[in-house]
Amino acid sequence: MTKPKTPNRGLGRGLSSLMSDVAAPVDPKPSEAGTDRLIAVDQIYPNPDQPRRTFDDQAMEDLTASISEKGIIQPLIVRDKPSSNGRYEIVAGERRWRAAQRAQVHQVPVIVRDFSDVEVLEVAIIENIQRSDLNAIDEAAGYKQLMEKFGRTQEEMGTALGKSRSHIANSVRLLSLPDSVQSLLADGRLSAGHARTLVGHPDADKLAAEIVKKGLSVRNAEKLVKTTKAAPSQKARKSTPQKDADTLQIEGDLSAQLGMKVKIDHSAGKENGQVVLHYRDLEQLDDVLRLLSGS
Repeated sequence: MTKPKTPNRGLGRGLSSLMSDVAAPVDPKPSEAGTDRLIAVDQIYPNPDQPRRTFDDQAMEDLTASISEKGIIQPLIVRDKPSSNGRYEIVAGERRWRAAQRAQVHQVPVIVRDFSDVEVLEVAIIENIQRSDLNAIDEAAGYKQLMEKFGRTQEEMGTALGKSRSHIANSVRLLSLPDSVQSLLADGRLSAGHARTLVGHPDADKLAAEIVKKGLSVRNAEKLVKTTKAAPSQKARKSTPQKDADTLQIEGDLSAQLGMKVKIDHSAGKENGQVVLHYRDLEQLDDVLRLLSGS
């Protein structure tokens, strides 16, 4: 009997159950329902929207050695590759697929599922966060993708991914940091706690280098940032009006939503002012224009 097509799962708690597929051990014999199958590695392709951009070399070597000795214990989850017959796109398990190629394994066990684009991205983020310690920049980029590409709010992402809204917001704020600081964060020389103290600081790149060089703790990094912020002259401090807590909160929320630094300046004694967006490259400018145009 032909097995009926499984309808697309909803978001939220439904996604948690998807991880049981990742954790399920491979039966050495094909299942009666034909759920598990072996597919050639050259018929499988990575997901272009995969949030993970970096793979730790030592971890990959360890996984390669394990696969060479024991094979792949957990099957990859894939879907039919859009517009390509007989090929598949990875939903979960890209590290295993890469390690299998290193180990010269020609076929890998897979579970084929029918997922939408948004489900593919959410499952990829869940797998990476829960199983492979996704670095803070890749994690933030994944959240940003869900917000921009699929219109997810921070609340919706928090519910679907088991994270608080503040965690999502703080993660995305990291993308407003200079590229040099993001690189330090991505390769582990700077922690997310250190990086959060630098968000919005005009000399974030210089301070980050100093934090790494001196091996400062997060608390000492916070002291360094506060000391550096207090550097302007007395005259400059008198001429610059202090922003109220509400304005600072709005700046922070907009920065998290857009993934870039946002500055709000009110005209003294008036109700008008200006909002300034700081983009780091033309691609980020294009993102802003698409948001403003509603496309």
